[in-house]
Amino acid sequence: MLDVGRHPNITLLAYSQVEEVEGEAGNFKVTVRRKARYVDEDKCTGCGACAEKCPTAVADAFNEGLGTRRAIYSYFAQGIPSTHTIDPEYCRQLKGKKCGICAKTCEADAINFDQEDRMLELDVGAIVMAGGYDIFDPSLIPEYRYREIPNVVTAIEFERLLSASGPTEGHLDRPSDRAIEAEIEGLEKKAKKSQRVINKFEEKHEETSPAFYEKYQAGDFDGDEDRKKWADKFEAHQKIMEPLEALKKKAETFKVAKRLAFIQCVGSRDFRFYPFCSGYCCMHSIKEAIIAHEHGPETTSAIFGMDIRAVGKGFEEYKIRGGNHSNITYVRGRVAEITEGENHNPVVTYEDTHERKVKDQEFDMVILATACAPTRGVKALAAILGVELDAYDFIKTTPTAPVDTTVPGIFVCGCAGAPMDVPESVAQASSAAQRAAEVVFVLPSNKEKAVA
Repeated sequence: MLDVGRHPNITLLAYSQVEEVEGEAGNFKVTVRRKARYVDEDKCTGCGACAEKCPTAVADAFNEGLGTRRAIYSYFAQGIPSTHTIDPEYCRQLKGKKCGICAKTCEADAINFDQEDRMLELDVGAIVMAGGYDIFDPSLIPEYRYREIPNVVTAIEFERLLSASGPTEGHLDRPSDRAIEAEIEGLEKKAKKSQRVINKFEEKHEETSPAFYEKYQAGDFDGDEDRKKWADKFEAHQKIMEPLEALKKKAETFKVAKRLAFIQCVGSRDFRFYPFCSGYCCMHSIKEAIIAHEHGPETTSAIFGMDIRAVGKGFEEYKIRGGNHSNITYVRGRVAEITEGENHNPVVTYEDTHERKVKDQEFDMVILATACAPTRGVKALAAILGVELDAYDFIKTTPTAPVDTTVPGIFVCGCAGAPMDVPESVAQASSAAQRAAEVVFVLPSNKEKAVA
């Protein structure tokens, strides 16, 4: 990626959106909206000092909402260009409130609240669509109770929990435990604020609150409004401290997740949603189970699926190695439902096809291998480019020309065209680049034009 950013013949237009496309193969005119970052890319060094001082915390989409980011942020570490962006939806300054802390903090003077969107017109010979994909929303399958049971997560959410740069720094802390820890943090802030008020009363009357409150309940200060306020504040403080102490005691028992269940084909190979196989889910689950075992040797994983489709070179050997060395058990069969047991532990109900029995098994966490779904906005983008979509809203291609769209000069690669894993996506990207090069360089009139 760094090489791409530094290449003299490549211009990166990050944080931009295609608005209009006209023309034909070899002679396209593309209108692009460069969105306002409110940060000067040429000045920003990506140091992150602004984000450290920003007072506004919001859910972090890159971490699937499992962590938070600031109103000024870098989408992810090592991103190119290495710059920050201000989110106008949450920025206090852009909302008309008094703030501007990021501008005061930035030593590079890169903050510009007056920045506006810019429109660019590009003359290009060929276009490659690489829009990626979105994951299927498993809440559409009510029997799996995603979003109802906190420790049922998607594979991409689990990926962020495994990552050293993720919200848990790679520790498999359960979402239910993290929610309690967040509640403890909130109560501690309230308790600290409440304690400051009580301290003022104690200093004023030179007496501890418990000793005063005992006298107050005995009726020693009837009619004393000041002491009544003190008593009310002390009672409110106790109402904060009691649940806080109970939650802290509970948090002492928290441990990382060690019993994992992976459920395959959530939304895929399912005629209610997507009848096709998403291709990469089986190997993705095996990889995550192996990494989880590397994090904690006591970790065990059960992968529930109709079958394991390890179709790439070395994939079958990787699957077997996971079973032999990473405490992975492969269970054949679809999971019927997930319920919640004690301590927020998910309980998986499934049929053991070898014994032909219905069984229940409790886990610390359940990971749903969700289907590869068409990316959001693909219909709008397809309309702008004039390309056709297939029955599932992926970019339409043909078996004999897998990177050619229905419009000459416009090509597609990766999951924008169909579900596929990383090696296949890389191979397709090379193929799409070659097809685009044929349009740009084979025709003499197009030798000076670039590829978008």
